[in-house]
Amino acid sequence: MTENIFRLFHELNQVPRPSWHEERVADWLCEFAEKNQLDYQRDNHNCIVIRKPATLGMEQAPVTVMHAHMDMVCVAEEGKAFDPLNDPIESYIEDGWMKAQGTSLGADNGIGLCMAMAVMESESLEHGPLELFVTTNEEDGMTGAANISTDFIKGRRMIDLDSEDYDTITTGAAGAYLQSHKLPLKREKSSDSLHYYKLSIQSSVGGHSGVDINKGRKSAVKEICVLLKKMLEKDPMMVVADITAGEANASIPARASAVIGKSTKEGLPVNGVLDCEQPASCIDRKSVVALIQAIDRIPYGVIKMSERMEGTVETSNNIGVIRTREDHFYVTTHTRSFINSRMVQIGKDIAGEIARIGGTSEIVMSTPAWQECTDSPFIHLVEQTFEDVLGFRPRLVEMHFVMEMGYFVERFPGIQIIPIGPRILEPHSTQERVEISTIENIWRVLVELLKRLR
Repeated sequence: MTENIFRLFHELNQVPRPSWHEERVADWLCEFAEKNQLDYQRDNHNCIVIRKPATLGMEQAPVTVMHAHMDMVCVAEEGKAFDPLNDPIESYIEDGWMKAQGTSLGADNGIGLCMAMAVMESESLEHGPLELFVTTNEEDGMTGAANISTDFIKGRRMIDLDSEDYDTITTGAAGAYLQSHKLPLKREKSSDSLHYYKLSIQSSVGGHSGVDINKGRKSAVKEICVLLKKMLEKDPMMVVADITAGEANASIPARASAVIGKSTKEGLPVNGVLDCEQPASCIDRKSVVALIQAIDRIPYGVIKMSERMEGTVETSNNIGVIRTREDHFYVTTHTRSFINSRMVQIGKDIAGEIARIGGTSEIVMSTPAWQECTDSPFIHLVEQTFEDVLGFRPRLVEMHFVMEMGYFVERFPGIQIIPIGPRILEPHSTQERVEISTIENIWRVLVELLKRLR
C-alpha cells in the first residue's frame, strides 16, 4: 500500500501550495473525494473534511479523525529558478531518503496527508467511521484552525499525522506568537557619484525556527545588520538602497542581501560582492540605522531552556524576514514558548521596540501551548500498537514546534489528540528530507491502530 502514498505525494507535489495560497490544493482534495465517492465539506478558509463510512462489522465504533495540513513552507536554493505559486516540487530518492531538487520537499505535512488519503481511498483496510480533516495556513498563521467551526468534525479521537519524530508520540507543543512589523523609512534620490554593489551572505543552512532553533545556527537577518552597521560606522558617505533577508516567517534565515552605494571599494567584504546598477533612490541613513538598532535589540534563538523537560527549549524567538518596501521595512518575528504569559510578554516587548522608532506591529497568530494527558487509554493503545507492530515503545515528548492542537481542544471539547509521523529532517529548508523506511513503518502502525479503535 505504501506505493499509493508515494503516488499521491507525487500528485500533490504537482499542485503549488504555499501558505495563504491553498485554493488549488483544496480543489485537488475535493476532486479526490468526488473521485472516491466520499462526502466532503469545505469552509470559507479552504479547510476540508472528507468522511468515509466504517467497514463491515465496525459500524458501531466511534468516529476517528485523521488530521493533516495542506500548506507547505516553500524555499529554494539561491539561483534556483522556482516560482512557488506555479512550479511543482521535484522529488527524488537517494540512500533511503526522499529529497527535493533545490527546494523544500513538502513532506511537512504532505506525507502525513497522503498517508491519510491512502486510507480514505483503500477498499481493503478495516476501520470504523473516518474523517480526514485538512487545515490551511498551518505554517504561517494557523488561520484555518483558528477559524474552524465547532461542528466541522464529529470525531473526538484524532490521529494527527504532522509529527516529524518517528519514534515518539508528541504529547505537547509550544505556543506561538507571530507578528509582522512595519518600520517607516524615507527615501532620497541616489547619487551619481557613488558606485553601487550588492552584498550577499549565506549564514547557515536555515531550518525550522522551532525544531532547529537550539542548534546554534546563525541568523542571516542578524548577520546582514551587523555587517551594515560596521560598514556605516567606517564610511559616513555610504548609502543603502535595499535590505532583503530570510526566506519564510517560520524558517531560520539562511540568506540575506543588501544594495549599497560607496565612493570607494575600501571596506567591502572579500566575498559575496557584485557590481550593480544605480538604483533610482536610496534609504535615508536615519531609517537604516533605526532598523539596525531594532534588529539588534530583538532576541534571536533560545531565550530559556525548560526546567521541566530536560534538553527541550522552553522559550525562543526568531526574526523571519526583512523586506524593503517603498515607504517601510517589513519584518516578521515568531516567538514560541510553553509558557503562554512569557511568550506574549516577549511579543509585546518586541512590538514596544518597534513602536519606539515609530513603527507598527500586527499580531498574525497567537496560539496557546498544548499538552495531552499522558495517561489516557488512547495514548496507551497507540503505545501498545507501536510495540506490537514495530517492536518498540515510543517516547512521549513535548516539542518546541507549534501545532494546531491548542485551537482544537478549544473548538472540540473532549477531543484527544495523538500526533505520530515518519522521520523528517530539516523541514522548512532546502535540506528537507524524509526517511523512506519510517514512512512504511508508520503506515503499518496507522493501519493497525485504525483496526483497534473500536
